[in-house]
Amino acid sequence: MNRELLMLVDAISREKNVERDVVFGAVELALASATKKLYSGDVDMRVVIDRDSGQYETFRRWLVVPDEAGLQNPDAEEMLSDARDDIADIEVGDYIEKPVESVPIGRIGAMAAKQVILQKIRDAEREMLLNDFMSRGEKIFVGTVKRMDKGDIIVESGRVEGRLKRGEMIPKENFRTGDRVRAIITEVDLTLRGAPILLSRSAPSFMVELFRSEVPEIEQGLLEIKSCARDPGSRAKIAVLSRDKRVDPIGTCVGVRGSRVNGVTTELAGERVDIVLWSEDPAQFVIGALAPANVQSIVVDEERHAMDVVVDEENLAIAIGRGGQNVRLASELTGWRINIMTADESAQKQAEEADSVRKLFMAKLDVDQEIADILIEEGFSSLEEVAYVPLQEMLEIEAFDEDTVTELRSRAKDALLTMELVKEESVEEVSQDLRDIEGLSPELIAKLVEAGVNSRDDLADLATDELSDITGQSAEEATALIMQARAHWFSGDEAQAQS
Repeated sequence: MNRELLMLVDAISREKNVERDVVFGAVELALASATKKLYSGDVDMRVVIDRDSGQYETFRRWLVVPDEAGLQNPDAEEMLSDARDDIADIEVGDYIEKPVESVPIGRIGAMAAKQVILQKIRDAEREMLLNDFMSRGEKIFVGTVKRMDKGDIIVESGRVEGRLKRGEMIPKENFRTGDRVRAIITEVDLTLRGAPILLSRSAPSFMVELFRSEVPEIEQGLLEIKSCARDPGSRAKIAVLSRDKRVDPIGTCVGVRGSRVNGVTTELAGERVDIVLWSEDPAQFVIGALAPANVQSIVVDEERHAMDVVVDEENLAIAIGRGGQNVRLASELTGWRINIMTADESAQKQAEEADSVRKLFMAKLDVDQEIADILIEEGFSSLEEVAYVPLQEMLEIEAFDEDTVTELRSRAKDALLTMELVKEESVEEVSQDLRDIEGLSPELIAKLVEAGVNSRDDLADLATDELSDITGQSAEEATALIMQARAHWFSGDEAQAQS
């Protein structure tokens, strides 16, 4: 029987072109599985076959676990303290093994053994093919539609399969069996059965790779795509930078008579692509990203990482785009929050902000409106600026003498100290449940308190845009905080439902 086992292993190894150890491993699993069926409970078995003689031994084993963890499966686990009664130097994660009677191969059943062995072989072949494919370093998966699977499509390239989920396709595109498909590889998950390569045609990175294949200058390092934003199947924006002053980045990506960009557009079901010149100057970058709209002026708010962009009435609809598409893509491309407004809206907002600063200066510095207006006209917008800008800059203000400047700086510092003390007292009065929310720093809590948000429920009642306006966070960050604040509502519902 042992000789027949060795002959069987050799035959399968040659037929399937896999290592003998892989086949031996499959046989060992089959024997271990058959042995487990002779015991009650979820026992763990290990079989070792001698590769030369074909003889094999069977061991029952127990995993050593920490005492504090307890036994989750007493049939296959042993606590560390008990294990050390038998083996003094054993550690957590080791196994205790005891030999048991081996099951004769004849009792396994030929079909069961064959199924286990062939499945092991198929897994080994699949992994070998996958490793060979991934070693090529390809980012774009090119293949044909093999079949449909619950709305997803399985794409075959050679003997390797990828899965393109419905949500990763371009809207309204449909594929049939045999159609050619190109998609970017987003993930490789060996635990997935069938098609372990996950694909996407809607990811921004897919467009980047398409441009890389259409524009040789990108591969040569003369051009670089800095960022990409997409509304799949409709519109997209990419930001490009030239590493060589002799190369026009936009013209190079467009190609002769639009040949290069049209190649990308055709692959993406007619998706319109705006090619934007990347700039280190955020304001200039945003102006380019909002094209074809013409921008009149921009006000940059570094603290909130936002920009107020002023356009005339004729360009307002163009800047915003259908359904807000243009401004949304520009925001994603640049990473800045963009607020589009007309000149009148901008003037009104600036007037409101100036009035707010005027009231702050008059109240905290104890000055009249004339002094407050002079500070505003000179570009001061906060008490911190009055208190800490270089002294020489303030002395250059013609309307102020040195004594006035010294007094204003002193009053500003005193006001900031008083406000900080009041803020600390207010923060101390904040409910503990608000303090316990992960991600709320003392600075954020102070901003919430200033806006009248003093408890977890107060935070939970806010809308995303309201919280963003208070804290200056992005919509994603604000949403995450609000969902944390609301978590206890849902857990309470679950508890009530269970009771």
